[in-house]
Amino acid sequence: MRLASISVDLDSLPHYCRIHGLPESMLDDRARSLVHAVAVPRFRELLDGLGAPGTFFVIGEDLESDPAAAVGMRASHKAGIEVASHSHAHDYALTRRGAEAILQDLSRADAAILAATGARPVGFRAPGYTLNADLYAATAALGYRYGSSAFPAAPYYAAKAAVMGALSVLGRPSRSVLDTPRVLLAPRAPYRPDPAQPYRRGEGTVLELPMTVTPALRFPLIGTFATTLPRASLRQLWRTCRRDTLFNFELHGVDVLDASDGIPPELVRQQRDLRVSASQKMARLREVFGWLKADREVVTLRDAAGRLSATV
Repeated sequence: MRLASISVDLDSLPHYCRIHGLPESMLDDRARSLVHAVAVPRFRELLDGLGAPGTFFVIGEDLESDPAAAVGMRASHKAGIEVASHSHAHDYALTRRGAEAILQDLSRADAAILAATGARPVGFRAPGYTLNADLYAATAALGYRYGSSAFPAAPYYAAKAAVMGALSVLGRPSRSVLDTPRVLLAPRAPYRPDPAQPYRRGEGTVLELPMTVTPALRFPLIGTFATTLPRASLRQLWRTCRRDTLFNFELHGVDVLDASDGIPPELVRQQRDLRVSASQKMARLREVFGWLKADREVVTLRDAAGRLSATV
């Protein structure tokens, strides 16, 4: 049994301003809603063309503040796309807030998703992919079937550390958080975490579905690189993962946006993949989605967790 999942983190543009140390005041109302108003329909078009479902990780406060977000998630749910939780506030420092605050944040996200879609989420992905014992305990307390936060990508970790250091020197520190280096030793394959140290195997009740990285080098096979790497290089990286039981392909809303969609030039300069045209990125994703479907059964992360739970 070889499965694939396509999941999209619906981080709105204010969160990219926070990553890059830019003022959110540069965003007008249209820019703030671009991910839900423009990117979500584009991803639904891609998934419809594939004839397979996907998983949208949505931020609870976006559903509360942006009417287009709630409408889009309701329509996506009705179309068979899984709507899962990406927390309520997408606070990059969520793991540092303490057990009670974490549980409150996730509970608020659950309520917002339930109000928008009529269904309670069963999956969770942490802001900034950062997981710890308190956050894992909250997912267990709320009865999630799975989490998908572990991202054991060494090149990504090193690049993130370098960028955060450079921004600090420039006097505009990032609000992102660098995870513990222990994440680099997390399993690549689905596993049951140790609740006290969730980047290790254990007997936790919430199954962890790590995002796909290659063997050995642990290069991240995510949307950013799928849309910007030369095709031959991407194809070679894809082949190294052919034996994986689950290919967990993680993307972001900005992976189908570009500068012409109305994104401020200051943000485009920092987020370099926004310089690639949306049509070019969608063509590449359409091709990669085709690779997945030709080689695997493409399912939601919820269904992947259900299928794998008994064997992990």
